[in-house]
Amino acid sequence: MWSQVMEKENISSFEGFILVGFSDRPHLGLILFVVVFIFYLLTLLGNMTIMLLSALDSRLHTPMYFFLANLSFLDMCFTTGSIPQMLYNLWGPDKTISYVGCAIQLYFVLALGGVECVLLAVMAYDRYAAICKPLHYTIIMHPHLCRQLALVAWLSGFGNSLIMAPQTLMLPRCGHRRVDHFLCEMPALISMACVDTMTLEALAFALAIFIILAPLIFILISYGYIAQAVFQIKSATGRKKAFSTCSSHLMVVSLFYGTIIYMYLQPANTYSQDQGKFLTLFYTIVTPSVNPLIYTLRNKDVKEAIKKVLGKGSAGQ
Repeated sequence: MWSQVMEKENISSFEGFILVGFSDRPHLGLILFVVVFIFYLLTLLGNMTIMLLSALDSRLHTPMYFFLANLSFLDMCFTTGSIPQMLYNLWGPDKTISYVGCAIQLYFVLALGGVECVLLAVMAYDRYAAICKPLHYTIIMHPHLCRQLALVAWLSGFGNSLIMAPQTLMLPRCGHRRVDHFLCEMPALISMACVDTMTLEALAFALAIFIILAPLIFILISYGYIAQAVFQIKSATGRKKAFSTCSSHLMVVSLFYGTIIYMYLQPANTYSQDQGKFLTLFYTIVTPSVNPLIYTLRNKDVKEAIKKVLGKGSAGQ
């Protein structure tokens, strides 16, 4: 019996997987292809703009824009690791992905999602230091600490994925190859297993406490202190400026964490594939594309940096 299971697993490994995606709704294929392609281009354009401006304009050489550049690079990697395969499957009849391709996609989706959780917490700490400790901000958020905090975020995400991705891929699937999703994501792959996955789900939940819930709690505590400091500002203009520097971050935290918590902090047996697909589609294509708009493209410093890079700065003076 075990040899038959292993034989089926070897066949599955060789042939890869079939990403069902939205093939049960063929009328959505072309529409989704166009929508996903447009959002992918917007993601690349917006995040590349933020990265280039952060590097080229000295006024943006601050901790906030250093972390935003990290977030932009992360979003570009995240979308590039998942969207091209999605576009390929939406465009033609071939819905397959190789075992190696699925493993790589799973690893980077898990890793980069974890990095973003921790990075958003780091950015909340930066806002806390800027508003609650303005006189000591440059001392607290010195470049060396910023680099260390960014490194912690990247190592945390990739370390978590290094544990969970192999465990998920090694689950016996008894020859099942159809992944009821448009990418190789952990909940969908766990639901394919033909063995009890309670131990793996418990491990995933325990790690999620450190990767997802702990950063979220830290963000909420940080903004509790920030709100307290903002309400103590007597000037209405000062309160408005302080609120505007934090509102963008809170919007992105809400968009990102709302979908992540639903996806990864519920048991696999209660996981709705249809809801999961649309939520994954949301945080895969929508969130990375609107992050630059929410964070910086409406920012005065960024607008001035764009004018400077385009050579219009001198004309406006």
